Amino acid sequence: MTAAQSPRTCTLGTDRASETRTDSAGRPGERARARWPEGGDGTAAPGVPGFVHSDFAPVVVAVAQECLRRAYGPAGVPAGVRTGIVLVSASGDLASAEHVRTTVEAGGRIGPLFFFQSVPNSVAGHVAARWNLRGPVVCLSPTGDPYTDGVAEADLLRDDGDADEVLLILIEQAPDGPTEAVAVLLGGGARP
Repeated sequence: MTAAQSPRTCTLGTDRASETRTDSAGRPGERARARWPEGGDGTAAPGVPGFVHSDFAPVVVAVAQECLRRAYGPAGVPAGVRTGIVLVSASGDLASAEHVRTTVEAGGRIGPLFFFQSVPNSVAGHVAARWNLRGPVVCLSPTGDPYTDGVAEADLLRDDGDADEVLLILIEQAPDGPTEAVAVLLGGGARP
């Protein structure tokens, strides 16, 4: 995200050409990249069992799945590779938070799934379990540029030997627009 952009926008912080090129990596150390929505994506990401009301989790799952498929195809991540996840979001799941707020204000009862999905680690853990990823899961609320902060955390995980590669997911929900996300698989070779 660049300084001129809204904090509710997910980009990789360079020029528009690299921002929209999703079929391959664009920076050193990037193995694959995907974004939501892309040209063929529908108006909503497919639902995810155990997650309700919001498109936050479905978009995370969809963009992560597409990025990992671009890197590894249908076979998935090889058994010897430790893939960590770094999920970066300044706002988290706004739709669920708003639903909980209005329900509590109205004196209503909150469903138990909202307690589970209110923590972004839950959807990151879902992605890790679905893809049999064997690295750590970290969720960040960025203090600076989301991509830069996410890459710094990914570098720490790799430098400490906790992961061979890291799936970096940047996601923001806009109250007045579609949810946007970018996933980048970082690993092998030069660091970004």
